[in-house]
Amino acid sequence: MSPNIPEPRPSKLRLSLLMFAAVYPLVTVLLYLLMPLTEGWALWQKTLVLAPVMVITITYAIAPAIQRNFGWFIARLPRPARM
Repeated sequence: MSPNIPEPRPSKLRLSLLMFAAVYPLVTVLLYLLMPLTEGWALWQKTLVLAPVMVITITYAIAPAIQRNFGWFIARLPRPARM
């Protein structure tokens, strides 16, 4: 690396906090939507519906958005200039 560019040191704590901030509201909204539609279902059945939706959303939407918008924060680098 160039001597002027700091070595990235990714922080799992920062990534965890950002993931929590994004995933918690999504889980809450999905539960509010799912509960009336699955009244009377066993917990494992509700989870079987919720888990794939969460995994797909985290993999294809939340994680890429966090990396794109907050990668500098997670890597403990200076904030890039906005254009």
